[in-house]
Amino acid sequence: MTGCVAVVGAGQAGLQLATTLRTLGYDGRIVLVGAEPGLPYQRPPLSKGFLAGTVPHEELELRDPSLLAEQRIELHAGRRVVGAVLDRAGGLLRLDDGSELAFDRLGLATGATARRLPVPGADLPGMLTLRSVADAEQLRAGLADAADIIVVGGGFVGLEVAATARAQGRRVTVVEAADRLLARVVAAPFSAHVRTWHEARGTTVLTGAAVAGLTGTDRVTGVTLGDGRTLPADLVVAGVGASPVTSLAEELGLDVERGIVTDVAGRTSHPRVVAVGDCTVQPHPHAPDRLLGIESVNNAVEQATAAAAVLLGHEPAPRGVPWFWSNQGDLRLQLVGISDGYDELVVRRGGSAGEGRLTVLYYRWGRLIAADVAGNPRDFTAIRSALAEGRTLDPILAQDTDVPLRTLLTEARGLPADAAARA
Repeated sequence: MTGCVAVVGAGQAGLQLATTLRTLGYDGRIVLVGAEPGLPYQRPPLSKGFLAGTVPHEELELRDPSLLAEQRIELHAGRRVVGAVLDRAGGLLRLDDGSELAFDRLGLATGATARRLPVPGADLPGMLTLRSVADAEQLRAGLADAADIIVVGGGFVGLEVAATARAQGRRVTVVEAADRLLARVVAAPFSAHVRTWHEARGTTVLTGAAVAGLTGTDRVTGVTLGDGRTLPADLVVAGVGASPVTSLAEELGLDVERGIVTDVAGRTSHPRVVAVGDCTVQPHPHAPDRLLGIESVNNAVEQATAAAAVLLGHEPAPRGVPWFWSNQGDLRLQLVGISDGYDELVVRRGGSAGEGRLTVLYYRWGRLIAADVAGNPRDFTAIRSALAEGRTLDPILAQDTDVPLRTLLTEARGLPADAAARA
């Protein structure tokens, strides 16, 4: 099969799509267009090892340049798409250097951009976000001279930055508008465990606290809260989520609803276009009438692998179970499955609060659907295997922390008829 596949977005998902095309035998031209300069790189270390200075720049790279050359993948780095047309046979991309790229199939891996704080003073120097390696370099330089760090947002990225800054001896305050940390993705017991860990290491955590504005003239000097308090700040980091980049998809007339609408294999509303990674939303596993964005390396890799098969007219392999990890200092969090929609949970504790092991199991209609694990890789491995194999764990027996979860795996029964109708 010859022709040209253009892939817009040279991150984890875009590179996975391009390399999988070669693995599946595609012999045509593959062009990877990336807005950032340099080689495709991994983002997870940006808020951890790279920010701390323990992971050098070269270790971020996902592929050596020689491997891209061997696979005949043309990388147009530092280039943006400024225009595009699409029809039933293919289309044309116009790049910001004036060049044009004709394609017969297209992959969109445009990612997401960090949300900025919509408050007065958010444009002051010293107010940073973290999404790219350039952001991480700026933040790392800022940490070197800062004493008081305010992290706005108690999500994964914000907490990773907080842990890194605190380990460097900075005074750190996490300001979260919700009533607990990680409120969108984990249950209350897991939130409490994470909070206890951070507070035990000297980080101040403020929940239910809205940011009203930033103070300063030449640069940020403080964060004003909704209750009128002003916290001193040499550096403010906003970790308030990311917005899928959908402008090109909209220009091409694709279905967009918060993100680019796809199925689990990356199919879009146009037969010659797939979309993968953080720019997409896909069917919710527990609510088929809803769409879900999954921001993780695992999703980027699996969705891109499936989308490559779709572009070549092959039937993609079934997707695996979604999983995610977050390292916050020596606190290792592992999440597997989609817990949204659960109706029962089981908590397994080991050791002291916030310091020991914690596993939260999520059930829906009596069936295991997800778990959040802190400091217990054996539990994580057992649960991931159970979900991948369509098995479950008895919620009563699972409460006994002296019993290894791997010994409790049983076949999962189908949903009751009334539950299936309401699912």
